[in-house]
Amino acid sequence: MPAANANLSALLAAVKRHWGFSALRPLQERAVRAALAGRDSLVVLPTGGGKSLCYQAPAVVRGGLTVVVSPLIALMKDQVDGLTRIGVPAARLDSTLSTSEYNATAAAIRSGETRLVFTSPERLVNTGVSGLLRAAGAHTFAVDEAHCVSHWGHDFRPEYRQLARLRDSFPEAAVHAYTATATERVRDDICEQLGLRDPEVMVGNFDRPNLTFRVLPRLDLRTQVREVLDRHKGSAGIVYCLRRKDVDEMTAFLKQAKYRVVPYHAGMTNDERRAAQEAFASEEADIVVATVAFGMGIDRSNVRFVVHAAMPKTIEHYQQETGRAGRDGLPSDCVLLYSGGDFFTLKSIIEKSAQEARATQEYVAASVRQLDEMARYCRGATCRHKALVNYFGQDYEAPNCAACDLCLGDTQEVPDANVIAQKILSCVARVNQTFGAGHVIDVLRGADTATIRQRKHNELSTYGLLKEVPKTDLRDWIYQLLGQGALAQSEDEFPVLKLNKASWAVMKGEQPVRLIRLARREARATASELLEGADAELFEVLRQLRRQEAQRAKVQPYQVFTDATLAEMARTRPTNEDGLSRISGVGEYRLRSFGKVFLSAIVAHCRQKGLTTDVAPPKSAPLALPAPAAPKNSPKKEAMFALFRRGKSVESVAASVELAPATVVEYLAEFVRAEKPDSIFAWVPEDVCERVAAAADIHGTARLKPVFTELNGEVSYDHIRIVFAFMAAR
Repeated sequence: MPAANANLSALLAAVKRHWGFSALRPLQERAVRAALAGRDSLVVLPTGGGKSLCYQAPAVVRGGLTVVVSPLIALMKDQVDGLTRIGVPAARLDSTLSTSEYNATAAAIRSGETRLVFTSPERLVNTGVSGLLRAAGAHTFAVDEAHCVSHWGHDFRPEYRQLARLRDSFPEAAVHAYTATATERVRDDICEQLGLRDPEVMVGNFDRPNLTFRVLPRLDLRTQVREVLDRHKGSAGIVYCLRRKDVDEMTAFLKQAKYRVVPYHAGMTNDERRAAQEAFASEEADIVVATVAFGMGIDRSNVRFVVHAAMPKTIEHYQQETGRAGRDGLPSDCVLLYSGGDFFTLKSIIEKSAQEARATQEYVAASVRQLDEMARYCRGATCRHKALVNYFGQDYEAPNCAACDLCLGDTQEVPDANVIAQKILSCVARVNQTFGAGHVIDVLRGADTATIRQRKHNELSTYGLLKEVPKTDLRDWIYQLLGQGALAQSEDEFPVLKLNKASWAVMKGEQPVRLIRLARREARATASELLEGADAELFEVLRQLRRQEAQRAKVQPYQVFTDATLAEMARTRPTNEDGLSRISGVGEYRLRSFGKVFLSAIVAHCRQKGLTTDVAPPKSAPLALPAPAAPKNSPKKEAMFALFRRGKSVESVAASVELAPATVVEYLAEFVRAEKPDSIFAWVPEDVCERVAAAADIHGTARLKPVFTELNGEVSYDHIRIVFAFMAAR
C-alpha cells in the first residue's frame, strides 16, 4: 500500500507539472490506479471526460514503454505533438514516416528514452513493429477507441479484431481499453475480443447536463442551420452532414452568407483536411461543416453548438459527436434536424457499403438495428437526457432536465392523443395493412389521388378523418407510434405499416399513448414578434422563471404557462391577481399555483426598467362591419378565368388573350386561390402534384426554389407555383 500511495503522489506531481492539473477526477483516479497496478481495465468516459490522461500520466510515472493503439494518423500526430510540447517523450510509428525518421524513432524506443509509442492496430500486428516493441520491453497497451473491436459497436473495424493476438505476443503485458461510448453489450464484447483478464470495468456518467438537446423536424435546412448559427454569433460550432456533396454545398452557402467556415470530409486531400482542422483549432474559423470523419481528438473545448443536418447512424455516434460541444462545462446547443426519410436513406447506404465490403449478414443486421434505435430516439416522446442515459444502461431520476426540446416546451403534448392514435391505427387496418405511411396519411387527410380512387379508399370510414391535421404532424405521429411500439413496419424496400398486439390494445382503449408536436413557430418567437407592445426583456425573464417553476413543480414548462400567455403578460404587465386572471391561459389553478411569483417578477422588472404597468389590451375590432366589396376583375382577367373554368391549357389561354405564358400562369395561380377548383390536373399532371406536395412538406411553401432544388430541377417553377396556389386554397 505505501508503494501504491507513493506512486499516486508521484503521479499527481507529474500531472501538475506536465498538464497543470492539481487533482484527478474520481474515475480518472481509479483508471490510473489500475494502470499503475498493471491490472487490465476497460474505461468508458464520455467525450471530454479525460480518457487520454488515464494512460498518458501512468506511463510517465511508471517508466518503461506504453503502447497506444489508435485508429487515425491525424489523432496520433496530435497527441504526440501535444505530449512532446509538455515534456513527455512520445513517438509514433505510422506510414507517414520516412526511412530516416522511422530509424531514429526505433533507436529512441530501443534506448528506453520513449515512454509512449502510438501506432495503428494493423501496423502493430502485421509488421515488424511488434518485434521492435517486444525487444524494447513494452509492458502496457492502451487501446483507444476500443468500441471499434466490437461487431455491436457503432464503428466496427475488422483490423481491430486482430488485436486479439496481443496476448500471444505480449503474454505478460497489461491491456487497457478506452472508449467514449459503449453499451453493456459492447463492453462485454470488448473484454472478450481483447482477452482482458479479470478487468476492472469503469463507466463514467453519460449525462452532459450543460448540453441542450433538440430534435426538430427538418423543414427548411439552410434557414434552420442559420437560426442556430445566429443564436451563437462568433462562437465555435460543428455542422455534421451526411454526404461529401452536402458538406460542400452547405459550406458554399454559409461562406456566401459571410460566416467563417471550413469544410472537412474524406474526399479532401490530407493537407486540405489538416488545414481545415488547424484553422478551427486556432479559431481562424468558427464553423466546420463536416461528415462524421471530423472530430476524433479535436482539441477545442469551447464548441458552443453542434448541428446534425440529418440523423446519425447510431446513438453512439450521436453521443460522441454532440459530446464535442461544451467540453468546458458551459451551456451549449445540440440540434438534430430530422426527417422520417433519414432512416431509409441511411439503411440503403449501410446495405450498399456492406455489399461492397462483403460484410456478414450479422454485421448488417446489427447496423440496421442500431439505426432503428437512433430513429426511435428521434421519434421519442421522453426527455432526451433521460433517453440517452438510459440507453447506456444508467438511471436518470430528474423529472425535468430543463435542457431538451421536450422539457423546455419546444414541443407540446397533443390533446386527445389516444383518439388520434385510434384513428391512425384504424386506417392502417382499413387499408388491410398493405400500404406505407404516405398512403395512410393521404387517406386520413382525404386526399383525391388516383391510387385512393382506384382502391376505393375514399369510401372508407377513415377517409378524411384527420383532414384538418397538417401532413407533417401526421407523419411525425406515425413515427411516434412506431417509436412507442404501438405500430409496426415491414422491412421491405418500401415499408408497409403493420398492426401488432399493442396496436389493438390502443384501439380498444386498453393502452394509452402520448403524442407530441413541435410548438408552432409563433409560440417560440420573442414576445415582440408575438404581440405588438410586449417587452422582450420581460418575456425572457418570465421564460426563465417558467423553467424554474416547472422544475419546482415537476411539470413541463408549457404546463406552467405557454409562450403566448407569457407574451401577453409582457404586453399588459399586470400587477394584481385580477389583471393576471384576465389573460388567456391563466385559469384558477395556474393563478393559485404560480400567480404570486409571476406577478412579483413583473412588478420588479417594470420598476427597474421604468415600464408602465396594467396596460389595457387593445380593443377588439367590431364584429358586424360589412366586408368590403371585392374589386371587379378586368375584362381580360375575366376572360382568362372563364377559359380556366373550362379547363383550357396555359398555352391556349395565352394565345387567346395574347399574353406570355408566364403571365398567364400568374393569373392561373390567382384563379386557383380565388375559385378553389376541386382539381388542377388540367394544368399539372397528378404525379407532379404529388411530388411537389411531398417536397413542400419538407421545405414549406414560402419559397419556390427549395422545392425546385429538392426535385432536382425536374419540375418547372410554373408547375410548383400552381400547386402552391392549390395548397393555399385548400
